[in-house]
Amino acid sequence: MPEQAPASAEVQGREPFGSRLGAAMAARGPLCVGIDPHPVLLKAWGLDDDADGLRRFSLTVLEAVGSLAAAIKPQVALYERHGSAGMAVLEELLAEARDESVLTIADAKRGDIGSTMAAYADAWLRDGSPLAADSVTLSPYLGFESLRPALDLAAETGRGVFVLALTSNPEGPSVQHVGGADSVARRIVEAAAAENRRYPGSLGSVGLVVGATVGSALAELELDLAAVRGPLLAPGLGAQGATPADLRATFGTAYPQVLGTSSRDILSAGPDLGSLRDAAQRTLDGLRSE
Repeated sequence: MPEQAPASAEVQGREPFGSRLGAAMAARGPLCVGIDPHPVLLKAWGLDDDADGLRRFSLTVLEAVGSLAAAIKPQVALYERHGSAGMAVLEELLAEARDESVLTIADAKRGDIGSTMAAYADAWLRDGSPLAADSVTLSPYLGFESLRPALDLAAETGRGVFVLALTSNPEGPSVQHVGGADSVARRIVEAAAAENRRYPGSLGSVGLVVGATVGSALAELELDLAAVRGPLLAPGLGAQGATPADLRATFGTAYPQVLGTSSRDILSAGPDLGSLRDAAQRTLDGLRSE
C-alpha cells in the first residue's frame, strides 16, 4: 500500500462502508441476497425476458427482502444482457435500495489497468454516478495494485470493494492455488489485510469474495481470513450446496466476518412476496443459529 494512501471516509466525516455493513449485519444478520434475474427464473415467475420483466423481478425482490438482508447483490451481467434498457433497470434498483437504506453490492467483477480501471471505479464508486453502489466486486488478476483507482476512490467516498480471492468454480484453483505456501490467493488475502489498516473500527471496507463451497482449501493454503479484518462475501449458500453449518466449519474464527450469500434458493420462492420473505428468513435463521 502506498505510504500516502488517501484518508478514509471516516476521517473526512463520512462513515466507511465496512462500518455501515458491520452495523447492518449486527442489526439484521449476516445475509446477502443475490438478485440474479436469470431467464429461467423470469420464466418461472411468469415474466417476460425483457426490461419490464427485469424491473418487476428486481423491485419485487428488494421489497421482499430489503428489511431482512444486510445487503443485496445484483448480478450486473444479467442486466447488461438487456443493453441500455437493462442497465437503466439496474440504476433504478440501486437508487431504490439507496432510498430504502439497503446496502448494495454491484456484482460486476471489474478489473483492468490505468485509466480504464479508473473509469470502472468512477462508474461504480463515484458520488453522483447513476451506477454508484455501496460496493462493487473486483477481479485482481492483473495484479492487486491494478485495483488502486477503485481502492482509493472507495476510501474517499465511503464505499467498499470485494476482491475475488478464492472461488469455488472448478477452474479457480488453476490460478488461485498456484504457489503453494505463497499462493496467489494468499497474496490477495495479505494485500487486502494491508489495505484495511487505513480503516478504524472492527471491519474494514476492503472485503474478499471466498466461495462458500471451497471446503478445506482455506486450511490447505494456510489463509488467515480473520486477519483481513474485512467482510467475507461467501456466495454458494443454498442452491449451490453450502449450508450455514458448512460456512461455520469452513471459515472458523473468521465466521463473524462472513456475509452468507444466497440467490436461487431464495429467488425460486417468488414471485409471491410472503414466500420470498419466508425463504430469506429461513436462510437468515440458519446463519444466526449456533
